[in-house]
Amino acid sequence: MLDAAAKALAQILSPPMRAILWRAIGLALVLIVALATALQRLLSWLATTGLVWMEATLGPDYHTPLNILSWTVSIAAGFGILFGAIFLMPAITSMVASVFVDDVADVVEREYYPADKPGVALPLSLAVGEGLKFACLTIGVYLLALPFLFVAGAGFIAFFVATAWLLGRQYFEMAAMRFRSVADAKAMRRQHAGLIFTAGLLIAGFVAIPIVNLATPLFGMALMVHLHKQLSRGAALTFATP
Repeated sequence: MLDAAAKALAQILSPPMRAILWRAIGLALVLIVALATALQRLLSWLATTGLVWMEATLGPDYHTPLNILSWTVSIAAGFGILFGAIFLMPAITSMVASVFVDDVADVVEREYYPADKPGVALPLSLAVGEGLKFACLTIGVYLLALPFLFVAGAGFIAFFVATAWLLGRQYFEMAAMRFRSVADAKAMRRQHAGLIFTAGLLIAGFVAIPIVNLATPLFGMALMVHLHKQLSRGAALTFATP
């Protein structure tokens, strides 16, 4: 695991990766501005019109919890694009990764596994569909955790654990789908859920570092290519052992 992470980190700034890195950063910045602006407007609506509508619908018994929610959402909306950039970064990296998954995996496989059969590029519709699915799931999970953000750090822990689970799951499945069917990739991910979650913790730590996190798609994908290779070879050796 640590060896895979070290290889992924070392390769990010290698000449073959730099061109991918700049394209990934450019796409991430465009998505940050667009999605953070949309999020700020959504939160502003929730803090005003949305909360009034919810209280009218749910009744006066929900006045106090809705006030707490309104206060939390108002603070978030006040931070605008800055909050959105932090809040949405894991979702943004999911979408960016879906675009560059094969570019990154090809570089890793050529350098470290030249004797192995190369992976098959994912259809763009499948890769982008998976990226959008995980991005939406990430935002949904984060919105559920948002009210706990200021409760003794519980929200930050929830965000970190959710990020590790979501990103670990996505990056591993995309790496595995270059060699396996979608169903087989998901089954392999479930079989090694604990190890993949641990790798996801490394990706979550990476995505939590400002500026550096723009390279998360490269680090996360490279890490999971190595992990998938290690697990595949381990499974092959186990199968071959009498």
